[in-house]
Amino acid sequence: MGKRYFCDYCDRSFQDNLHNRKKHLNGVQHLRAKRVWYDLFRDAAAILQEEQTKKPCRKFLQTGQCDFGSNCRFSHMTEQDLEKLSAQVQAEKRLKELQQEGADIPPGTIEDWLEKRAQRLSAAQSN
Repeated sequence: MGKRYFCDYCDRSFQDNLHNRKKHLNGVQHLRAKRVWYDLFRDAAAILQEEQTKKPCRKFLQTGQCDFGSNCRFSHMTEQDLEKLSAQVQAEKRLKELQQEGADIPPGTIEDWLEKRAQRLSAAQSN
């Protein structure tokens, strides 16, 4: 048994030789898995722009499932999902504008968030 090549995108391994590696790297399954991986790191504005140009997937709207999954050419986002994504894009845009203006935005820590949450909960209980 010789060397084996492990593909991180596809989560599989095979015997490592020139023919097998070329065949795998040019295969449809590998290209789709690679695209899905890189789509995880796209910014919200690009996703929103792409989803707004697509028509809604009828099968997904009717059943909640689509046979094509992430490879479907139609949008699987509901109106609520698009609104959340739009709000996220606006928030990122405002934050970027504040940073460009030179506003001092302190980085939030978990401790700060927990403290604010505890204050809100205690205020809500006292009311």
